[in-house]
Formats: sequence, C-alpha cells, structure tokens
Amino acid sequence: MHRFLSEKRIRHHILVLNQVDHFRFNRASLINVGFLESGNDTDYIAMHDVDLLPLNEQLDYGYPEAGPFHVASPELHPLYHYKTYVGGILLLTKQHYEMCNGMSNRFWGWGREDDEFYRRIKGAGLQVRRPTGITTGYETFQHLHDPAWRKRDQKRIAAQKQEQFKVDREGGLNNVRYRIESRTALSVAGAPCTVLNILLDCDTNETPWCTFG
Repeated sequence: MHRFLSEKRIRHHILVLNQVDHFRFNRASLINVGFLESGNDTDYIAMHDVDLLPLNEQLDYGYPEAGPFHVASPELHPLYHYKTYVGGILLLTKQHYEMCNGMSNRFWGWGREDDEFYRRIKGAGLQVRRPTGITTGYETFQHLHDPAWRKRDQKRIAAQKQEQFKVDREGGLNNVRYRIESRTALSVAGAPCTVLNILLDCDTNETPWCTFG
C-alpha cells in the first residue's frame, strides 16, 4: 500500500486497528475508533479491509470530494457483487463520515455492518461513486481471505438475527465506547504506521450478542 500510494503522490498514514478485548469482532466500531484517533492532520479516511490489496495502478485513491468513493466496487471485488455493497475499500471525507454519524456499533460478529452503512450514506443525502474505466474485473484486487470458519464471529445469536437488518438511528460515532490499550508507531518497509490495540466496551443489555458462550 505504501508503494502504491506513494507512486500516486498521496500523503498517507496507515492505522492498524487491532481489537484486543474478549468480545466478538466489531469491524464498524474499530473503524469509528480509527476515525476518532486519526488526528486533525487528515482530511479523509480509507475504510480498508486488511485482506484486500489493489493490483491495478489506475484505481483512484484521491480525495473523495464529490462523495463516498467505493474503490472495491461490486464489479471489481472478487467475492461480493451485489449492487448496494460498500465494503472492502471505501473512501470518505471526514465531513461525510460525520454526516453519517459513522458506523453502527451494534454489529458484533462478522458481516452486515456495511449494508447498514449504505443506508446511512443514503440517509445523509450522499451518493456513492465507483471506479470507471477499470478493465481488470475480478482480477483488480488480491484477496487474502482466510476461509477458516470462526464460530465465534460467524454465528448469529438470538435477537441478532432480527436486529442485523434494522437501521441503527441512534448509535455510531457519538456512542462508541473504547479504550486504547497501547499505541505503537512504526515503519514497515518505509510505510508510516500506527498500531492501535483497542479495548471495545459492550453494553450486554443492549447487544447481548457481543459475547459468545
């Protein structure tokens, strides 16, 4: 990523958001934390899955002034092809992310948080844009997806089955609960990185499916 972005002359800093608590994986809350911890010297963010790497040099990672820019569009992502998909790699200005109140913190376990975020984007009056003129199709990205089945994060528990299809109209950036256990600055092959070890908090009365047992 450092080489790819440097060749495009895009100033960047990579935040590695590492969840170290005992709850189930919560990608959306981690992205909220990354946004809040990104500092005042950044003007836009890339919500970037760690297992997806761009292979086509023509992909645009520039400032998404006109609205959220979905780099890993359904026409290019090797796995997800439905038209409302906004996961994988999504660029947003910090203003636009705040207009959406970030992502919902109710999605513990794997999946569905992107679908809810798409509805937030639409609710904020924003239009998702996607790459044009890319001819590499499903070979546009390297997908390092681990096929291992992790029951802890894959399983839908109790009321979660109904809740996962609802829009969270109250939570997001405004109520993510967390603590930074450690913050480590390092350089990986010249790439400026910060690893955040993050302890998320969960209200088990609100989302009892944050635990698995």
